[in-house]
Amino acid sequence: MVYRVRKLNSSMPVIYITGQISRLRLMKSEARLVLMSRSPLAAVEEGDAVVSQKPNQKEITMDSKVRNAGVVAGCVMMLAACAGMESSRSSAGDMTFFVTSAGPGKGADLGGIEGADQHCQALAKNAGAGQQNWRAYLSTQGSALNDPKFINARDRIGSGPWQNAKGAVIARNVEDLHSANNNVTKQTALDEKGQPINGRTDKPNMHDIMTGSRPDGTAFPGAPFPDMTCGNWTKSGTDGSAMLGHHDRAGPINASWANSWNSSHPTRGCNQEGLRSTGGEGLLYCFAVK
Repeated sequence: MVYRVRKLNSSMPVIYITGQISRLRLMKSEARLVLMSRSPLAAVEEGDAVVSQKPNQKEITMDSKVRNAGVVAGCVMMLAACAGMESSRSSAGDMTFFVTSAGPGKGADLGGIEGADQHCQALAKNAGAGQQNWRAYLSTQGSALNDPKFINARDRIGSGPWQNAKGAVIARNVEDLHSANNNVTKQTALDEKGQPINGRTDKPNMHDIMTGSRPDGTAFPGAPFPDMTCGNWTKSGTDGSAMLGHHDRAGPINASWANSWNSSHPTRGCNQEGLRSTGGEGLLYCFAVK
């Protein structure tokens, strides 16, 4: 929508761009952007200008001091870019969930669950969210069936709610996170910088996220049952395995295991090559504890 300036009460011409959000004040060669919440009609009542709406108007008649329409377009683009940067900065501190942009690089050897937490904390700090207490969404197994020394991923991530770097809510609480109502998708499971993670149809495929967990977020039983945590996140060889989830909720078939965000299939070994062979890079889910 374009408005024609009819009359000005000052020597400084005013161009209304949206009629709702922004206006430009142009004087000589200098352009200044001023945010406003008034409509053009409200501005008229305050004496800025008398305007009339011209839906099909292709030109804006203005004071002869404004000669280059490119200045207007350039200033508007600059305003939009600055607004986007500000939005990104302000949301970083509010982020309470992300997928790691990279793993430690030693396969499933994360230095134990404590090392995984430190990895989450370091990435969050670099992204401007280091004031939060970050935990990796990982379970551990007991050494035997009767060993109570196991950890459930669901019990170590706080109570929620959690949101990504762009403000999209992933889940309201732990039960919501482990229900069909959660909002973990390729579009929302972003990294700490607010960037998407490659999915099954991208190259390279990186949709395998290490969890070591069952669908409800609890640990697998210990020996004699199989290793599902790569030795509680200390192995980086060809032996052992770890349970993975698909952050993009996609698999080779439309089945619950293939579409699970936290419990899809185990790795082929615990080394980096083994993780990559099924579509992974040693990435983790990180949650802020409140």
